Amino acid sequence: MAHPTQLGFQDAASPVMEELLHFHDHALMIVFLISTLVLYIIVAMVSTKLTNKYILDSQEIEIVWTVLPAVILILIALPSLRILYLMDEINDPHLTIKAMGHQWYWSYEYTDYEDLGFDSYMIPTQDLNPGQFRLLEADHRMVVPMESPIRVLVSAEDVLHSWAVPSLGVKMDAVPGRLNQTAFIASRPGVFYGQCSEICGANHSFMPIVVEAVPLEHFENWSSLMLEDA
Repeated sequence: MAHPTQLGFQDAASPVMEELLHFHDHALMIVFLISTLVLYIIVAMVSTKLTNKYILDSQEIEIVWTVLPAVILILIALPSLRILYLMDEINDPHLTIKAMGHQWYWSYEYTDYEDLGFDSYMIPTQDLNPGQFRLLEADHRMVVPMESPIRVLVSAEDVLHSWAVPSLGVKMDAVPGRLNQTAFIASRPGVFYGQCSEICGANHSFMPIVVEAVPLEHFENWSSLMLEDA
């Protein structure tokens, strides 16, 4: 999860998020190089009284400053499109979960099981245990097996919501009457936090998302206990 004064992204917990971090660093380096070049040119123009008459009317330099930005845009666009298609790719998911947004909580249905579903409410501040995070903890976590492709079907019951978990590289709008889908693979065990990323009303800040990735054996034990309680 994010820490105070953190400037970068959260640590990646999925292959897609690792690709997004690499693309961010790639694009940021290009921006740094362009900014440095422009700053150097501005300082050079301001600090010298000399004028190069060949630059005032030069076809060659016009060709350079037209072609070079086009090449830079291609270097940014190609990796971006690659990641875009990777994020849309859903190959043989091992588990499908339906996430429904409500005002103001999430409900989850494990559609591969006959009767496995629950509501996930934020834990009030006064009920938090030591070590739990305010505004981020939920009374029921969405438990998933690690290293398995997970498909999430996202919709909403009332108004627009958005199901987002930054460390997994997932953000999908929840639209009433529409079923959107996204997918992720949790590459390591852990607890990953997110929040509704669409302004959905007065309690928009109080419907957190908690995804817990566990080994497959632990997930099977958890699902068996949930089915027994149901």
